[in-house]
Amino acid sequence: MPRIQPIILAGGSGSRLWPLSRELYPKQLLNLTEECSLLQSTLKRLENLPDALPPVVVVGEAHRFLTLNQIKELGREGQVDIILEPVGRNTAPAICAAALYCRDRVDDDLVLLVLPADHLIRRPQAFCEAVAGAVDLAMQGRLVTFGITPNAPETGYGYIEKGEGNSVLSFVEKPDRQKAKEYLAAGNFFWNSGMFAFTADTFLAEMEKLSPAIHTNMVDAVDHGTRDKDFFRLGRESMQRCPDDSIDYAMMEKSALVSMIPADLGWSDIGSWQAFWEVAEKDKHGNVLHGDVIAEDLVNSFVRSENRLIAAVGLRDMLVVETADAVLVAPINRSQEIKKIVTRLKNEGREEHLLHRTVYRPWGSYTILEEQAAFKIKRITVNPGVKLSLQMHHHRSEHWVVVRGTARVTCGEKVFLVLENQSTYIPCGERHRLENPGVIPLELIEVQNGSYLGEDDIVRFDDDFGREGTKI
Repeated sequence: MPRIQPIILAGGSGSRLWPLSRELYPKQLLNLTEECSLLQSTLKRLENLPDALPPVVVVGEAHRFLTLNQIKELGREGQVDIILEPVGRNTAPAICAAALYCRDRVDDDLVLLVLPADHLIRRPQAFCEAVAGAVDLAMQGRLVTFGITPNAPETGYGYIEKGEGNSVLSFVEKPDRQKAKEYLAAGNFFWNSGMFAFTADTFLAEMEKLSPAIHTNMVDAVDHGTRDKDFFRLGRESMQRCPDDSIDYAMMEKSALVSMIPADLGWSDIGSWQAFWEVAEKDKHGNVLHGDVIAEDLVNSFVRSENRLIAAVGLRDMLVVETADAVLVAPINRSQEIKKIVTRLKNEGREEHLLHRTVYRPWGSYTILEEQAAFKIKRITVNPGVKLSLQMHHHRSEHWVVVRGTARVTCGEKVFLVLENQSTYIPCGERHRLENPGVIPLELIEVQNGSYLGEDDIVRFDDDFGREGTKI
């Protein structure tokens, strides 16, 4: 039996699930339908596959520590390879780099199983059966795509037109509703899932032939990649030179080797709030309610509270999502248009598309409690046995008040402990460091004062997480 090498693509931003999904905390890291995140569900799904090697996860630089922490939560630390993309270049370069990386590690010809990290699959046994069929075709030299059996005239997905046997006649862009109805009635059109299977040798040979610029730059990116503790970082200059292209455009739509496996998996890419509502468990009135919600006379609506009470009366086919810093209200059938809001936030220089009020770091997290022109108040949590970078700020001073645990503080040449209900002051321009030497989480309140309070006002001199010279 051939060995299966799972490759998980975890580089998306999920802007259509704003305000829950943010650029620095994207959809694949969220707990949407289960007790674990979509990424963790994808990793756990692989446990049912025989002959599967430890997975490789391809992730953007900004999400590396969040991804690593979720892997650790599953008890998989050291069992998953993480490839870092210094620059995002779409799915074709990501898969090409992972294929090269995996082939260099293992002499045998592997069957690469490429899976997005942010999809929902509710029929795990059907998934295993589809993978087995795809592996058989891959061993025959085919590039296999998984076509999802459609159950509605969906306009949010691309389609695959299936021919005789497992042949593919065409790939079709997202259709309008009338065309989608025609596809559904025809019976040989399937949703394009973005999941693939092929041997490393077949894929790389076809990529070199059909998209030589991507292949050449990714060979160089792997050759000039560097090991950074838990990560393998691809060469930045090669990534910057590489064309930005999807695997469909770069290869699948051009190749004569493509086959399709029909798959009825209970699948959804949860690509919008409407898609989430469609797959979620509903009450007798067709509502999906999450969190502290009081509802009166609601029908076919989605209401999600993250932080406070939402009281909703008389809504029909509506979407309400609340987070600490934003509230979204829209007809649920217009949820695809939320990307317009995210674009406006970016264009207006606002941060709500980028971060939540609570921001996760490799050492713990911080929550912004109050922010004005000349001061900012944060609640900071530092995990046991962990220390932040040795750093300084050009434009702000900081007051720290410990409310739980014990802090070891470096300020200039001094190193000292700060206990519960004690405080210390960090002057502007002073080198400083915060550390939790204890066995319980350290919690403190930080008050920043200064002319500029942006998170990029930081100079790192030493860091346990390899972030020297970076702003994140």
